[in-house]
Amino acid sequence: MSKVKNIETYKSNEPTVVTIGTFDGVHIGHQKIIKRIINTGKIEGLQSVILTFFPHPRMVLQKDSSIKLINTINERHDILDDLGLDYLLIKEFTKEFSRLSAEEFVKNILVEKLNAKKVIIGYDHRFGRNRNADINDLKVFGETFGFEVEEISVQDINDVAVSSTKIRTALNEGEIEKVNAYLGYHFMLTGKVTKGRGLGNKLGFPTANIKIEEDYKLIPKQGSYIVNAMINDKLVYGMMNIGMNPTVNGDKQTIEVHFLDFNEDIYGKTLKIELLHRIRDEEKFESVEALKLQLAKDKNTALAYISNQDAK
Repeated sequence: MSKVKNIETYKSNEPTVVTIGTFDGVHIGHQKIIKRIINTGKIEGLQSVILTFFPHPRMVLQKDSSIKLINTINERHDILDDLGLDYLLIKEFTKEFSRLSAEEFVKNILVEKLNAKKVIIGYDHRFGRNRNADINDLKVFGETFGFEVEEISVQDINDVAVSSTKIRTALNEGEIEKVNAYLGYHFMLTGKVTKGRGLGNKLGFPTANIKIEEDYKLIPKQGSYIVNAMINDKLVYGMMNIGMNPTVNGDKQTIEVHFLDFNEDIYGKTLKIELLHRIRDEEKFESVEALKLQLAKDKNTALAYISNQDAK
């Protein structure tokens, strides 16, 4: 799949089948739509295209810095890439772009840029300035500009009772296995390994501190999780703590991973950490010794979980 950061430099010479949306999470509901796009493209000889927007429109129009996204834009690209899409076009969402009329959007983007011959879209999709156009308007534009509109019905959408909002709620509640079921893959945190305070070494559980650059990325509920990551082409399991480290008087949230049976130098590496299971809430222990005992219990819990997964 090709990733085109700036749609202004892109123009398709081949006819396309298109869908439009932010697709945060690329969850199983999204995947159903995307597979429909890909299959239609193969059957009808069209290039399959997703037009997505970044930043999220709410960040631009409402100055809503509180909204957190399930995926970073790079994670979203990688997930879509695995699905076999032909093109992912990322349109920078700006106030100027939001002021395009529905007809300007259709003519300038769908027709002239994307060469759309078919648009597959949800029954409730709205677009154009102030989101004042709907799927019926799109069908009229299709007759004018020569493309077909295929509607994803309310029944098709409701058959997959998943939404990005439900997933965000589950992440905030630490329900990681529910999240993974909604996504159809493991929720991930992608960040660079940086130097920390070295407290893990003193506890006998050395940790990799994960720094996530994108402040819009949703971080799950604080606590301990079982995770894995591909490191140097090897799958490595670990225990991750998200929290404030209250037992040792931490003053800011950190994300730290203790990898099991692993002692390579990974400072400076960017890792994609997949969350598998939540062990417990973060808590303040009476002493460092009490914390060490709990970490040993957590490790046994993690090893039992991993052994069970390997046996499946």
